[in-house]
Amino acid sequence: MQIKVDQSGKIERTQRNTALALSNEIQYTVLFLAVEKRKTVTQLRQRGESGKTLYLKIFAAALFLLLEDHLDQLDEVVIDPEYPGKEAQIRELLLNHIWKVAPSFPRVRIVFRQIGKKSPAHRKALAVYRGDVKADRKIKTRDILRLLK
Repeated sequence: MQIKVDQSGKIERTQRNTALALSNEIQYTVLFLAVEKRKTVTQLRQRGESGKTLYLKIFAAALFLLLEDHLDQLDEVVIDPEYPGKEAQIRELLLNHIWKVAPSFPRVRIVFRQIGKKSPAHRKALAVYRGDVKADRKIKTRDILRLLK
């Protein structure tokens, strides 16, 4: 099955929530509240993490939390390019998380391509971001820190 993934509210905008959604045959959403994002960034900085890659690591971890319960069903994951030029780095970070639970997951299944504003993933992420729809899961600081040991 091919799924599409979109984000509403950038990870690095720590005053706003971030919603991630996947859709096609299945739909699933995660919400990362602003307060949790700020706690996560603070704790990672206390560990010595810094720079622009900090937010890419958090984004990849959030993507993994969105996908993890569905990995065995996914033939292709089409991710809307949120960070142009950083797709290879995000793919590697995401695959590092995936391979810990699904070591044979092929790297070619992760692709970056515009999905458009009419995509169900875009509409679902936006609805969760706006608070019109409840997320399936809320991401906590501990979830991200567990992944970024």
